[in-house]
Amino acid sequence: MKNKLSLPWLILLGALTAIGPLSIDMYLPAFPAMERDLQAVPGSMEFTLSSFFIGMALGQLFYGPLSDKFGRRRPLMAGLALYTLASLGCAYAGNVQLLVGLRFLEALGGCAGLVITRAVVRDRCGARDSARAFSLLILVMGLAPILAPLIGAAVAAWLGWREIFLLLALYGAIALLAVYRGLPETHDTRHEPPLDIGSVLGNYGRLLVSRSFIGYTLAGGLAFAGMFAYIAGSPFVLIQLHGIPAEHFGWVFGLNALGFVVASQVNARLLKTRSLTRLLHHAVWLPALAGLILALASFGGWLGLPLVMAGFFAYVASLGFIGPNATAAALATHGQQAGTASALMGALQFGIATVTGAMVGCWHDGTARPLMLMMGICGAGAWLAHRWLATPLKHAGH
Repeated sequence: MKNKLSLPWLILLGALTAIGPLSIDMYLPAFPAMERDLQAVPGSMEFTLSSFFIGMALGQLFYGPLSDKFGRRRPLMAGLALYTLASLGCAYAGNVQLLVGLRFLEALGGCAGLVITRAVVRDRCGARDSARAFSLLILVMGLAPILAPLIGAAVAAWLGWREIFLLLALYGAIALLAVYRGLPETHDTRHEPPLDIGSVLGNYGRLLVSRSFIGYTLAGGLAFAGMFAYIAGSPFVLIQLHGIPAEHFGWVFGLNALGFVVASQVNARLLKTRSLTRLLHHAVWLPALAGLILALASFGGWLGLPLVMAGFFAYVASLGFIGPNATAAALATHGQQAGTASALMGALQFGIATVTGAMVGCWHDGTARPLMLMMGICGAGAWLAHRWLATPLKHAGH
C-alpha cells in the first residue's frame, strides 16, 4: 500500500500547482490598462493567454519523461528557475509582442509545478486516494483564483501592472527555495531505461491508443478548456459589456473560484463512500448544460447579467467534481510512468485550452457570443468524450 501524502506536502504541492492559476488570473483585471500602456489593439491581451497555454502544453511533454528518468526534484527546480526569470522579463516588456514571447517562456518554466505535482501524487497514492489528494490540492491551491484577481487589481491600481509580474517572480523564487528545502524525491530511478526519443515517443504512442486514458483526459480537458475560454473572455464580458468596475472584477471571479473549491471538497467527502467514476459520470453533464444555455441565450438576445453570473458559476463549480476524478482515472493504470502520463494529459488539455482561448480572441466581435459559444462547445464535447470514449476502470474507486 502506498503512503498517503502528509499535510505539509499537500500544502507545498498545492502552492506549486497554484503557479498556473496565479500566472493566469492575477493580471486579468489589468487587461484594459495593459492594452493602453502597450498601445495594443483591443482583444490582443488574449494572445498573451494563448501563448501561456502553448508553453504549458509543450513544456509538460518534456518535463514528464525527464521526471520519470531523473526524478521529480531536479526538473522541478529547473522549471521554477526559468519561471522566475521569465516573470522578471514580463515586468519590463515594452510591447505586446515581447510580452507574448515572455509569457511563453514563463509557462515553459511554470508547467513543471503542474505536471510533476500530479506525478508525485501518483507516486504516493492509489486511484481513490489520488482523487482525494487532487481534491485536497484544490483546497490548498484554490485560494489562487480567488485571491489572484483581487491582488492583481489592487497592485495594478496602486503600483501598476508591471508590479504584478514582479510579484509572480518573487513567488517563483520562494517556491524554488521551498522545493529545495522541503520536497524529498518520490520516484525511484534506479531501474529506469535510458532516455531516448524512440522510447519517449513509444510511451506517448501507447498512451494515445489507450481508450480509457484518452477518454478521461478529453473529458477533463474539454471541460477545463471551457473554463480557460471563460478566463480569456470574462474580463471583456463582465467589465466592458456589463459595466462591472475593474476593481470589483476580482470579487466576481473569486466567487466562481470559491464554488470550484467548495465542490472539490464535497467531492473529497463523497469519495469516501462512492467511486470516482460514478461521481464523474454524474457531474460531466453540468458544464454541458451551463455552456449550452449561455450559448443559446447569447445568440437569442436574452443574455442578461444574472444569467451570465449563474452560468459562469455553475460551469466553474462543476469542475471541482470533474477535475480530480478525471485526472485520477486517467493516471490510475500508469503508475510507473506517471510523469509521462501526466505530461501527455496536461499537454492535450492545455493544447485544447490554447485553441479555445485563441478562438475567443480571434472571434472577438464586441459581443459575448464568442465566449459563450466556446463554453457551449467545450462543455458538450466533455460530455461526449466521457460518454463515447471513457470506459469504467475496474477497482478505480478502491
